[in-house]
Amino acid sequence: MAEVRVRGDVRPPAVDAGEKATLVAFLDYVREAVVAKAEGVGEEQGRAPGVPSGTSIFGLVKHLAAAEAYWFAWAFAGADVPHPDFGMDVGDEETGEGLVASYRDAVARANDVIARCDDLSLPAARAAGGADAVRSLRWILVHMIEETARHAGHVDILREQVDGSVGR
Repeated sequence: MAEVRVRGDVRPPAVDAGEKATLVAFLDYVREAVVAKAEGVGEEQGRAPGVPSGTSIFGLVKHLAAAEAYWFAWAFAGADVPHPDFGMDVGDEETGEGLVASYRDAVARANDVIARCDDLSLPAARAAGGADAVRSLRWILVHMIEETARHAGHVDILREQVDGSVGR
């Protein structure tokens, strides 16, 4: 059996305040779990598919950055930005460090959008998603917690395959 290494664990938030603060705290928690697993991975290992579908650590980070831009900037805020590409292919010119930085930037922009909205029931500016529906900020926050948490689990498994690291 391979050596198991425990990386610094990202703990669940202790926030139990208002609805918005709690939702954002849990979204930030799963976002940081993704970053913690992606940082420190070599370029070759971070790009390497860990499963037959071709999913890689850096590909998931790229995908999640697009999801942040899509749901918060493009759909909710209606920003005049290009429709994000959800693809997970990592280009030759892209680096793990750059993709993590892009993800952090997308998260910061998303958090700015969230901070400017005091009513979680406000509808998005654009219909979006597979249902092409206008969603509330509340729905988008819950969806992004689910989406990010699901992919954080994928990144966790892929990282363990790379170097045996476990933990959130």
